[in-house]
Amino acid sequence: MPLDPAVRLCFFGFLAFVTAAVLSPSRADVPGDFDFYVLALSWSPTHCDIEGNPNSPQCRASTFGFVVHGLWPQYERGYPENCRTSEGRWVSDAIVASMRDIMPSGGLIGSQWRKHGACSGLDQSGYFELVRDAYDAISIPNAYRDPTTNLTLSPGAVETAFIDANPGLSSGGIAVTCRQNALFEVRICLTKDLDFRDCQEVNRKSCRASRIDVPAID
Repeated sequence: MPLDPAVRLCFFGFLAFVTAAVLSPSRADVPGDFDFYVLALSWSPTHCDIEGNPNSPQCRASTFGFVVHGLWPQYERGYPENCRTSEGRWVSDAIVASMRDIMPSGGLIGSQWRKHGACSGLDQSGYFELVRDAYDAISIPNAYRDPTTNLTLSPGAVETAFIDANPGLSSGGIAVTCRQNALFEVRICLTKDLDFRDCQEVNRKSCRASRIDVPAID
């Protein structure tokens, strides 16, 4: 008995989809195969208030403002993670010590290497040197360098401050995120050469609150 035209159309459409999926090479989780980076700068007071370990060096010191959460290889949609690499899974003590001023947690440094750094196509030394270069390439606005009083403002005001402090950065290349109505991260999109670039998927994840708190650095 011949198939109903609608059923036949669905069947052949599904068959074409499966065939394309099988024949098209996947770029998932291949070291070095990605489109751009996201530099995620975490606002340390919010991190420590919400999910930080109060006994960790980062939260016990209470002197950190923006710290590096990570430098993440990204696709235009999605991102690779936990890539297989000949590099070890554990980051050397020397590298951890060299990064503590901008990534003040050995656990953070190790987890970021395993989940994201291994997908960069770089060895450990090269990846963390690039993290440092990316951090140094960003000018932190003066208002967020050492605020001693709590602030309440719009996510757009944080975004504008970063754009004004970083010529070439556009509103399409940055996302200000929040948790529990407080500033959580600023995420900035960069090319593999660490130039500013737009990134629609990252930008869409910006905080939608009208006002957010920016806890002071103690």
